[in-house]
Amino acid sequence: MVLHAAAVLVASLTAGAVAGSPVALEYPRSEPVSAAVSGPSAASADLASAPLASGLNSPAARVITVPALRDRLTTSRGTALLRGLATLPAHETAALLAETPALVERTLASPPAPRQVDRWWSSLSAAEQLSMTSAAPQLVGNLDGVPYAMRDLANRTHLRAVVDTLELTDPSTLGASERHVQSEQLQLLYSVLDALGPATANPARQLISLDADGQGKAAIVVGDLATADYVSYLVPGMFISVRESMVEWVDTAARLHDEQVSWLTLLSEAGAQGATSADDASAASVPEVATVAWIGYQTPHLLNVGSLDLAYEGRDALASAVQGLTTLRGDDRPFLSLLAHSYGSTAAMLALTDTPATVDALAMIGSPGAPGASMASLNVRGEVFVGEAAWDPIPNSSFFGPDPGSTEFGARAMSVAGGVDVITNRVLEGSTGHNAYFSPGTESMRNMALIAIDRGELVTDGTTTDALRTLDAAL
Repeated sequence: MVLHAAAVLVASLTAGAVAGSPVALEYPRSEPVSAAVSGPSAASADLASAPLASGLNSPAARVITVPALRDRLTTSRGTALLRGLATLPAHETAALLAETPALVERTLASPPAPRQVDRWWSSLSAAEQLSMTSAAPQLVGNLDGVPYAMRDLANRTHLRAVVDTLELTDPSTLGASERHVQSEQLQLLYSVLDALGPATANPARQLISLDADGQGKAAIVVGDLATADYVSYLVPGMFISVRESMVEWVDTAARLHDEQVSWLTLLSEAGAQGATSADDASAASVPEVATVAWIGYQTPHLLNVGSLDLAYEGRDALASAVQGLTTLRGDDRPFLSLLAHSYGSTAAMLALTDTPATVDALAMIGSPGAPGASMASLNVRGEVFVGEAAWDPIPNSSFFGPDPGSTEFGARAMSVAGGVDVITNRVLEGSTGHNAYFSPGTESMRNMALIAIDRGELVTDGTTTDALRTLDAAL
């Protein structure tokens, strides 16, 4: 239905100048006038004052042809490019980006700040937003600051289009290396499709980023980032890729989602039983949760894990994602946590040290080292937790800096050794080695779920104090 509506909107765009704007689009008289911008719109008005349109607001330059604007856009950047693309007719935008894919690559490699994207997107009418999503899905789907529902629509549209193109390409027409690339890319995209699951999945899943090229990048949300009271990003370490790991990573996010909901339900029901009035009982409703299976950077392998280059890439992408969420939610800010593993913990700490990105809680497991001497350097409003499993050689290596699990760093210890939950009486498995922190039924998963819902007082640390972390103490 939505895609049909988009097609109708794109087809219905008709030629004409932008009323009230000093810049209007016009085709050369030798060409049929088949599409232009219906207006006025804030996007078109912005174009006149943008660097892109410098010099166009003189009386002699009130009209610019579509081909001329397309030529200018090929050298435009940032929000100037976005404003110009939104001013073009939808089919011209799609054609330009198809002919000049470097425009999308360049923009996503160095995107405008989420607040700038939000202002640009908000300046468009609903019809223009849907038209832009249809014409430039790869761009819209990966811009932090665009609402998540539209990014999901854009990325699913792009995903299906790329899969269709690859499936319709006869492998016999390709060389050996091209066939290999085609096969690898299809496996990557099939992994994303499998991770998204059926359209009836409950809770719903949203594809909020997708890079279908090379090693690929993607992020899938379990829940609704637009309304969730608690949001947690799972930040991966080495060897995690979209092609090989997306399904498992989303399954992990789903398990953490369910674990958080179970704890919130338990605490809500206990609070309702102890309520002293009907108002108190009715207020004890279960909050919403969203977990993000985030593979937003290329994680390292054995040959490049000794470098911080990919951690810096992860830093920038994660900081943008966090700031995008903060921008879109405004005053309705959720409790936001990062649950970061291995190399991903270093990338997360860089994001929280080198950029304005700020979260409410940070949990790190199997960390190879911190960029700063203490947690005081991190933009974390609440607590920082560190889990280190037996027989995991990474945490004590201090490969990239001080061990965040050391006393001097100042973070709270998070037990991952296993035991009996003092609240639920569940037997919790222990995590051993570097890759068992996210295993189902572990104390590690239990504690990360509690961290993500702001119940740090219930997180076990392996000391005798754990016996006091009861449900009564939590209410």
